[in-house]
Amino acid sequence: MKPKLILIGASTGGPGHLKKILSSLPSSFNGIILIAQHMNSTFIPSFINQFQTELSFPVHTLDTRTLLTNGHIYICAGHARVKSEPNALRAEPVEQGDTPYNPSIDTLFLSALACVEDADILAVLLTGIGHDGAFGLSELQKKGARCIAESEKTAIVYGMPKRAVEINPQIISKPLDDIIVSINQFGAP
Repeated sequence: MKPKLILIGASTGGPGHLKKILSSLPSSFNGIILIAQHMNSTFIPSFINQFQTELSFPVHTLDTRTLLTNGHIYICAGHARVKSEPNALRAEPVEQGDTPYNPSIDTLFLSALACVEDADILAVLLTGIGHDGAFGLSELQKKGARCIAESEKTAIVYGMPKRAVEINPQIISKPLDDIIVSINQFGAP
């Protein structure tokens, strides 16, 4: 059975949205969640610690080469990519050239293109300024991954998800509550 991988990219307004999403996960949730939230690297440890104390699921900092485990949540400390290996998914930090974003959502999303055959993938692009993640989300949709961009109705800043649906109208746009339902359905046992 293929692993279920949920990729989430967020920027401005993302921490509150992520808290709402992650706190809604049922105890029976069956999937791996990998998050790229734009944030200054000095704030990432406290951001992750908050989730570690509030959630019943194991929450990890992705700052070393890591075998992804079902039922666990991973938050990128910096730029990262996901890789498919025999019967497993692994994620690891990567060096990135100059980019205004830490971590780069596009780097994460584009790396998952190589995993579409080996995993069921749901990619979600939440609120944020700019366009990071829009291209990667579009490419994942073209390869057959399920892709959702947050709608203007609930996005704190309707930049990144707006750009995603502009470049690929096939991407579904949903408000946050509907995204939560989609994630929970995707991760149902």
